[in-house]
Amino acid sequence: MIGEVLQTKKPLEEVAASVEEELKANQFGVLWQLDIHEKLTEKEISVDEKYRVLEVCNPVEAKSILDEDPRAVAFLPCKVVLYTENDHTYVTMPRPTALFHGFESDKIAEVAQTVEDRMAASLKKALA
Repeated sequence: MIGEVLQTKKPLEEVAASVEEELKANQFGVLWQLDIHEKLTEKEISVDEKYRVLEVCNPVEAKSILDEDPRAVAFLPCKVVLYTENDHTYVTMPRPTALFHGFESDKIAEVAQTVEDRMAASLKKALA
């Protein structure tokens, strides 16, 4: 379900900026970011590590999936997850091929695989 977990010693903020840049180079936009550490701190819940979720979309690919089956909207947009632990930053994503597996559509499976491959390549390049 979860893709390869990549790690680096770079700070989360630097990694997030690099991930966003590489995704953009592959025609994915970051629609918004959720800083979970910040939100929990606002609620006076102590969290030592940082967590960030990026909502990511390629509008052309999203439309092709929605044209095939509008119920697929439940799994859009894609996510990229960054978190820190023991002075490392980790980056991963839920695999689109796993998310869209139950639709039994060759078209959706093909698009999900393409999206997964392009996103994974972007994440690897961002951490290189």
